Order: sequence, then structure tokens, then C-alpha cells
Amino acid sequence: MDGRDLVRSVRVIGSGRAARGVRAAWRRRRIDAVGLPRRGAERARVPGRVESAEPGPGGGVIRFSRSDLRITVTVNGAVFWGWDGVAPQPSYALAGSGPEPDPRAVLEPDKDGGWRVVAERVTVVVSRHGAVEVRTPGGVVLRRELPPRWWEPVGGGTARWMQRSEVAADARFFGLGGRASGPRLRDGSYRLWNTDPGGSFGPGDDPLYLTMPVQLVVADAGTHLMFYDTTWDGTVVLREGEEGAGSGHDRAGRCELRMDGGPLRCWVMVGPPARVLLTWASLTGAPALPPAWALGHQHARWGFGSEEEVRRIVAGYQERGLPLDAVHLDIDHYDDHRVFTVDRERFPKLPVLAEELRRDGIRLVSIVDPAVKAAPGDAVYDGGTAVDAFVRDASGRPVRGVVWAGESVYPDFTHPRVRDWWGGLYEERLEQGFAGFWHDMNEPVSFHAFGEPTLPRSARHALEGRGGDHREAHNVYGLCMARAGYEGLRELAPQERPFLFTRSGWAGMQRYGGTWSGDVATGWPGLRASLSLVLGLGLCGVPYSGPDVGGFDGSPSPELYLRWFQLGAYLPLFRTHASLRAGRREPWEFGPRVLEHARAALLERRRLLPYFVTLSHLARRTGAPYARPVWWNAPEDRALRDCEDAFLLGDSLLVAPVLDAGAERRVVRLPRGRWYDTATEQAYEGPGQVLVDAPLSRIPVFARAGAVLPVRGDDGLELETWAPAPGRTGGGLVVRDAGDGWDVPGIERYVARRQGARVVVTREGEDGTSEPAPPVRVRGTG
Repeated sequence: MDGRDLVRSVRVIGSGRAARGVRAAWRRRRIDAVGLPRRGAERARVPGRVESAEPGPGGGVIRFSRSDLRITVTVNGAVFWGWDGVAPQPSYALAGSGPEPDPRAVLEPDKDGGWRVVAERVTVVVSRHGAVEVRTPGGVVLRRELPPRWWEPVGGGTARWMQRSEVAADARFFGLGGRASGPRLRDGSYRLWNTDPGGSFGPGDDPLYLTMPVQLVVADAGTHLMFYDTTWDGTVVLREGEEGAGSGHDRAGRCELRMDGGPLRCWVMVGPPARVLLTWASLTGAPALPPAWALGHQHARWGFGSEEEVRRIVAGYQERGLPLDAVHLDIDHYDDHRVFTVDRERFPKLPVLAEELRRDGIRLVSIVDPAVKAAPGDAVYDGGTAVDAFVRDASGRPVRGVVWAGESVYPDFTHPRVRDWWGGLYEERLEQGFAGFWHDMNEPVSFHAFGEPTLPRSARHALEGRGGDHREAHNVYGLCMARAGYEGLRELAPQERPFLFTRSGWAGMQRYGGTWSGDVATGWPGLRASLSLVLGLGLCGVPYSGPDVGGFDGSPSPELYLRWFQLGAYLPLFRTHASLRAGRREPWEFGPRVLEHARAALLERRRLLPYFVTLSHLARRTGAPYARPVWWNAPEDRALRDCEDAFLLGDSLLVAPVLDAGAERRVVRLPRGRWYDTATEQAYEGPGQVLVDAPLSRIPVFARAGAVLPVRGDDGLELETWAPAPGRTGGGLVVRDAGDGWDVPGIERYVARRQGARVVVTREGEDGTSEPAPPVRVRGTG
């Protein structure tokens, strides 16, 4: 902990906690000095030359002089390979045991002494020195992995390793979890270590709360997703390629991955983006389905302070005709910041308040932090001690950190018994009337350790019975906490879908819920970072996310707040939130003009709720994110690959938020086809750029010609249909959802056709017959 960290700690948490944090930091370093093995001399290793090959299900094992390479193509089209013969399991990312091998994949000799595995969608070619190429069935190289290198301690222990890769000169990199710069990842170094930045962050800050070794690479030749399945600390260095001009040579794009430990194993899946994300979801698990109310507007504040203040804010929304679906209570509703408690003086009748709000269609959501106050007599601490729940150091003593409640201990969520115990604690939250939960501070965080692990790297974890230390467990701590909460809620309230989102996580976290931006900085760069985070996370398989509208800290100008609010209205998680110091952030606090325009955005979100519900069900079935890059359906369009200031909402809408101060017009790049400005109904033809009005009252939103969208009408569900282009048809999907239960609704398919001057919408039955549609409103015929 250097001087800059100390100053930041004092600013964020106060001098008293900062002083305790300094002492805890020195304690952590002493623990690691004793508990971590000394690395000492190392021995470098490469695979060597190929010696033999042994066919097996889906591929086989190729033996080199110093390592073995296991390759398996699975029935869903994903390809696994692991060096030193490692298998796909154990893995925190995979759902269940993983897919079965594809019996049609064949291992056969290749030229120059190499081998190849041939499958329906992909060919994997292995050179005699251990380079691995991923090719399309037509033979085009999508990715080339150079022979890996390991550095092994001479005295034994965990090896660190490096993997260098090459991609096409025109390729673009996306993913790596939640990144504030992007969604396209430029040249630079990206750390794989979940980190609380210690205050508000902007586009230049890295790493953040949720990192993943997941890359999505888009090139002319095709799209592929690469996942390195190891949870250790690591660094990814990316360098985009460059195409030669004239007779010049192309310079390939490059990726260098360095990991401090863990197995060298990876998965790759190829195809169009929709197929890639479907394969990823089948591998790592279907996204959790939020209850319908969680797709509405949610309001949070660090510092509501009392039941009376909550009622005042809710009344303010109701009196002004502003839809509100949930209220989030932050740590100030706890008794002395202790988790699973309530401050009885300020919230004396919390269940009564929750019931009042529920009658008005508003749910209460509770923050849940992992740190437990280390105080005998505290019910959670005593219960955790009784089941030996807390992380211990190498000498067997519980590890302590400093968080809001003071000296705290941390549950070991990598132990099934601890997850069962923790999941049962949510019964207290349900009895208080809470309907949803947001996990915070679960990187995990201690106030002495911004940018560093809260727990000593030598701290011991169960790791599902395998045993290990915090170097391996750190990045999956938030994931395992989310699993504990989700599974506990499934058991405690089996009739309701759990609503849970988490600040930290890892690959596969979508199985348990979504995430949000964390403490994004207030400012125009923070607004841009909000969109980058949502799009990047969606491409890593986490479809439900959103920012703190307005930024976490500071005071946004009325214009900035409104533009952020308008963007948030089209993102999956629509939540206004602010820190204790930021003050009130309700729409009416920014004047009558902002209130008027914010009301319009809220009403539009309410009108589009059936569309968001449909997108949520499609995400669960297909893995496709709600918010998608504009190149989603046309990754071969290079201009779209570089577009970062707009996004598709499903397949039907294109949203172009205003991201610059003072802008009342903006350029929008449209994909191929006809698009309608939803405000003016003017038609534009893509691909290409258009200049459109973006007055303070709205942001540009376009509808695809032929789109059929489910919307909320005066008398229930309606279909909003945008006229197909002449000679073309269109359509859309609708999923009706009652709200919170587990009933599996069917998918309704609608087709829009021109019949003379009219546009007719019919429902396509499963047997191919046409059925009458709900009330239809046709637009774009003027």
C-alpha cells in the first residue's frame, strides 16, 4: 500500500477505517511472506517435437517429447484443448460436466509430421512443434496459437505460462469481461484480476470488478470466441494487425497471454456471432431469467436513511406520473453495516414498508456484502464460526480485512457446505420483504487493498475439495457467492425466479444473474464507459447488465443526467443510483425540463417492457445479449466493426445515444436494409451513415423495416409493426410472461407482409397455418 493508496482510502472511507486498513495491509504482507512458497530458480519448457498420437472420442491425444495435447470437438461444435493432458473438468465456468464429444470428429495425420482434427464446423491443425491453428471448413485460418512456454520452479510448485496467438490483420478484439474502454479492445495490456479500483473509474482504468479470459474476435474470415479456462492472475496484451498496401505484407493481429498458474486449457467456438454465443451458453449455462419487474425502472441511493425517506421518494415518483418498479436499499439500512441485519431505529417496520410498496407494484431490493463483522455475538459471525465457514491463512487463523462494519472475516464460497450455509441466510432477507439482491464488495474488497487482493494470496480455500490458495480462488470468489445466493433463493422461495446481480464474477456467472457497472465516474467519459461495459459483457455471455445512471459519485449536469437516463432506458438493467456524497438523483431534482424528458423515457421503457421480456427469454434460450453491437448480423462489415457509439436492442431496434455534451444532431451508421427513425418515421437505407436530429427531448432510435415488436398498449399487448420494404417481408417473436414464476411460455412467431397498400401481420402456427394476431399498429407507411 503506497501513499497514493492511503490518500485514496482516506477520501473514500475516512481516516479511522484507513488507519485500520494500513495495519491490515501490513498484516496481509506478513502472512504472505510466510505462507507463499518461494519461487526461486525456474526451468523453462516448450512442448518439444511430436512423437505419436492416440485417437479418442471427438479427437484424441497428441504426444510431444515434453507434453501431451488433448483435443476434443464436442457435439455443440465447441473445441477443447488442454496441454499436459488436462481435461475440461474441474471448471468453475462449465455448466455440469460439459458437452459430449462429437463422434464424427476424426484425428488424422497432417503434412510435415503434424496432426489435425476434422469436424463439421472447424478443423484444428497441430504442427510437429505444437502450434495450433483453428481453421474454417474451407481451410481459412482464424487463429494460430504458437507453441506455449512454461516456467516451472525447480523445487516443484505451480508453473506460470505464456501463450502467443495470431489472428487476421483485419481482426478486431472484444470481450475480456467488464472493460471501460471499448467495446472494441485497442492495443494495450489488460489484466485478468477482479479489482475494486477504489473509487469512481473511467475509460482509462483497468482492471475493474469483473474480468474474464474470454475473447471474441471478429474478422472478414469469420468470428470466433476463445476462452482460456484458468482462474489465476494473468495479463492479456493485444495488438491489432495491419493490412499491407499495394505489394506490402499484412501484419497479423497478436495476442499474448501470461498466467501466473493454473492449467493451460482453452475452448474455441467459431461461426456467426449468434451461433458462437449459443454455443457459449450451452457450454457455460443458460442465462438466469429475471422476473418481469426487474426489466422496469429501479431506483437506488446510498443514503435513503429511513423508511420515511423511502416513502417520500416513492410518493415523488407517483405524484409526477413516473413509473417505478423497484427501490434498492444500500448498506445504510443495516445495523452498524452488519450484513443480514436491519437498523431498527431508522427502519422499524421494514416488512410493512415492503408490503406497501409491493401493493403498488414496487419491489424492495437489498444489498448483500460478503464480509462478516468479526464480533462474537453477531448471529452471522457465530453461525459461520460454528460451521467453519471463514477463509483461513496458511497457519489456520481466520483472515481479517477492514470493510464497512470494521474488522471482518470472509466466507469461503468455494466450499459447498459454506454455500449452503450462506444461502440459508437469505431467509432473513425474504422475511424482511426483499424481492431481489445485489451483491457488492465481492471481489472481495478490504479498504486497505485497492488494486490488490483483499485476502492474502496464501489464504487457503476449499476449491470444491481440491484445496488451494487465494491466487486460484480470487477471480471466482464473486461467482461462487452468486451461486450460493441463487441456490439458496431457489430453495427458500421455489415458486419465484431469483433476482440477483453481482459486481464481481467470472465466466459462467450468467447462470445466477447479471451485473452492473459498479462505481462508474460521473462525466461524459463515464457515460461512454457505461455503454462499453454493457456491450462487452454481453459478448462474454452476460446479457443482463447496466450502469449507475448519472455515475456513482459527483454531480452530473442536467444535460449529462438526462442523456445518461435516456441511454439507460434502453439497456437491460435500468437503474438510477448515486453515492452518499452525490446527493439526490431523482429526475425532478434536475428541473422541470429534465423531468419532462425523463418522464418520456420512462414511459417509453414501460411501453417496451413486452419487448424486453421477449429478449430476456430469447437470451435464456440462445445466449444472445439484449444489447448487441451494430455488427451483430453483419460481422463482415468493417465499418460496423468500428462503430462503438450505437447498439442494436434485439434484432428490431437500433439505439444511438448522445454521448457528447451539447450535441443536438449526430451521425448514425446503419447496417444494411431499410431503417425508420421511430420519432419521425422517415425511412433511411443502409449500409451507410445518416445525420439525424437528437434534441434534448430524445435520442435517435431506429426500427428495422418489417420488424414486429410486442409493446404495451392501453388494453394490453399490442404489436407495433414497421412496414416492410417493397417486395420484402418481416417478422418478430413474442414471449408472454406472467412475471415471476417458472412456467415456460411458448414463442409466438409473427410475419408481416405487404398486400397492396396494406401491411398484414399474421401469427404462424407450429403446423405452418396462419392465425389472427393481437391488435396491430402499423408504422412507416407514410
